[in-house]
Amino acid sequence: MVPGPPTGAPADRFPDSASKAASPFLLTAGFLAVLAGSLYVSQADPRKLVEGDAFGNAARFLRGGFPPKLTWEFLQQLARPTVETIQISVMGTCIAVLIGLPLGLLATSTLSWSGILHERRSRVGRWALGFVPYAVSRAVLSAFRSIPEYVWAFMFVRAVGLGPFPGVLAIGVAYGGMLGKVYSEILEGVNPRPLETLHASGASRAGIVLYGLIPQALPSFVSYTLYRWECAIRASAILGLVGAGGLGQQVELSMRFFQFDEVITILGVLFCLVAAVDFVSGRLRASVVR
Repeated sequence: MVPGPPTGAPADRFPDSASKAASPFLLTAGFLAVLAGSLYVSQADPRKLVEGDAFGNAARFLRGGFPPKLTWEFLQQLARPTVETIQISVMGTCIAVLIGLPLGLLATSTLSWSGILHERRSRVGRWALGFVPYAVSRAVLSAFRSIPEYVWAFMFVRAVGLGPFPGVLAIGVAYGGMLGKVYSEILEGVNPRPLETLHASGASRAGIVLYGLIPQALPSFVSYTLYRWECAIRASAILGLVGAGGLGQQVELSMRFFQFDEVITILGVLFCLVAAVDFVSGRLRASVVR
């Protein structure tokens, strides 16, 4: 007599371990513990927004800023810092791309030491000529990112003096580390199938990069670079507080003399700049995606 098929549910050949089943609960508990500790250490208390003179102080600031100062003389005075802010952001972003692109290429594992581009390279050559530059470039990018642009601006002001040039250097170095990190992640996340097809057809390493890697990564490259340009417009207002030029320096002067109506006007100009840059970058993104 031939035995029939089993009627019960098939046993799981790979049952989950107890530690794997408990990991979501452990992660949740760890996150809640970190959140509670952060609330305690940071002294985050929303009640302070409605206690004491919080609303009164904010109201006095707003009363001092309205109506904003819109005299022709003051608007003429803002013309040069406004142009300076745009120039700082453009030049800073260009320097950031010049720093971030080569370092980002070196910091991409699939370009430096792993993946189909390095299948025929010896193990020693892969580590000596690939992994070492990869590790060094990632360390440099981490160092550039770990120091805020405000600190970079302060150091460059000490090095080259007051003016817009320290702001350009600060944005270039700090944003260069950010761009390089994101560029490497974009390159590592592309679809590998076109690369494998080019490699199987006998394409050279440069051809695989130019025709298989760059076309996939270019829209994301342009999108994130333009986003960083928008951030550079806003960052220039902060860098001006340490003497790095632009509208930020005018904000610092107006705040020092309690001219809050001038501050509101400058913030309005910054809003218009950011809106204009957002419009331009949106058009550029759309043209690249098409």
